[in-house]
Amino acid sequence: MDQTELFLDLPGLDPGTGDAPRTAHDAVPALADLDWPRLYAQLNEDGVALTPPLLSREQCRTLIDTFDDPGLFRSTVVMQRYEFGRGTYKYYADPAAVPLVRTLREQLYPPMAWMANQWAPLLNERTFPTALDDLLAECADNGQSRPTPLILDYRAGDYACLHQDIYGDIVFPLQIAFMLSEPGQDFTGGENVFVEQRPRSQSRAIVLTPRLGQGMIFPVRHRPARGPHGHRRHPMRHGTNAVASGRRTTLGIIFHNAR
Repeated sequence: MDQTELFLDLPGLDPGTGDAPRTAHDAVPALADLDWPRLYAQLNEDGVALTPPLLSREQCRTLIDTFDDPGLFRSTVVMQRYEFGRGTYKYYADPAAVPLVRTLREQLYPPMAWMANQWAPLLNERTFPTALDDLLAECADNGQSRPTPLILDYRAGDYACLHQDIYGDIVFPLQIAFMLSEPGQDFTGGENVFVEQRPRSQSRAIVLTPRLGQGMIFPVRHRPARGPHGHRRHPMRHGTNAVASGRRTTLGIIFHNAR
C-alpha cells in the first residue's frame, strides 16, 4: 500500500474530499504534473512535503538576481539586529513586479487551500477561499496589506532561529519555500530544520536538504495529528542550520499578507 492509499484509509485525513484543483502555467510547466493528494499524504505523514523540482536553474538565477535590486523590495531585515539569527531577507514590495513570484503565489494557492480546507474540520478551524485574490481582500479588510513573499540570503556562518511566520490575525495555515541554490555546489551546510512539538511527548526534529528548484510545503503554525481522543494540534516551527560555505538563497511564498 503506498502512502496515498494509506491516508485514503484513515478517517478524517481523506484527500478525496473534493478534488484538488489542477493548476498549470506556461512559466512553470511542472505545476501541471504535481500529485496533490500524494503531497497531502506526505504532509500528514511527515509534517513537511517536498515537491519535485519546479523551477529551472535559469529561473532560480533570475530570482537570486532580484536580491540586488532595491526597487523591488518594501523592507530589508538584517537578522542579527533582532536576534533572529544571521543573514538577510527582503520582502517584495509588489509580487506582480516579479512575474515568477506572482505566478507561483497565484497558481500554488488553490491546491494549497484545498489541503488547508481538509485540515480545517480536524482542527475545528475556519476554511479559506479558493482564490488568492479573495484571501488578500480579506487580509486588506483586516489591515493586512503588506505583501509577504520574500527572498532569503545566507552566507558562511548565517542561520535562522526557529520561528513561525504569522504577521496578523488572518493566517493561512500553509506556506512553501523554494531552494534557489544547489546544495553541495553553491553552498554547504544550511539544512532546513523543522521542529514539531508533540503534547506530553518530546519534540521531533525534521531536517531536509532540498535540491535546486524544489519546494517545501509546511505548516505556518501547527498541523493536525491523530491522538487517543481525536485530532490535536502539533505546533511547528522552522529555521535553518548554519551555512558552512558559499551562498544559500531561498524564496519564501507566504499567502496571507502582513499588517
